[in-house]
Amino acid sequence: MDEAPNTLVTTYLEMTDPAQFRPAFSVDPAVTVRRAAMPDVMFYRTLYRGVGAAWRWRDRLLMSDAELAAALADPNCEVHVLYVADSPAGYVELVRTGHTVEIAYFGLFPAFLGRGLGKHLLSCGIERAWALGAKRVWLHTCNLDAPHALANYLKRGFQVFQIDEQPMPERYR
Repeated sequence: MDEAPNTLVTTYLEMTDPAQFRPAFSVDPAVTVRRAAMPDVMFYRTLYRGVGAAWRWRDRLLMSDAELAAALADPNCEVHVLYVADSPAGYVELVRTGHTVEIAYFGLFPAFLGRGLGKHLLSCGIERAWALGAKRVWLHTCNLDAPHALANYLKRGFQVFQIDEQPMPERYR
């Protein structure tokens, strides 16, 4: 893993109208997205590590199994898994608060990067967020995430509403 930069740059993006959404769905019948209605902690940690290890994701790894199980059991949390020929390839996690839906976690396993699957999975997540009755869909990304993440968000219709910079937290070094 490369050394982390000295500064963490976090970009916050949002959509406030479904008309902003520019979907890009795959037509490949081997590509599906299914909700994990009751994701268990071990399966979730596999998804989280598979997607986030390369990008220094730590937040969910710092949670106990009981804390994570409670977060996943929250009726306002949804985990949707991308499958390619029935193999997990990534996931999107949505968290609803009132009429706002956050795309809390999103990404692909490294073997599936560069195949156009990210725009499909993101489109599925955004579509589901609007179907949940959202008046606002938002997410954040940072300079530790996949290099094409920000471009994908912008192409799907998200708009930047805030950029924060801070010294790199120790947990990401």
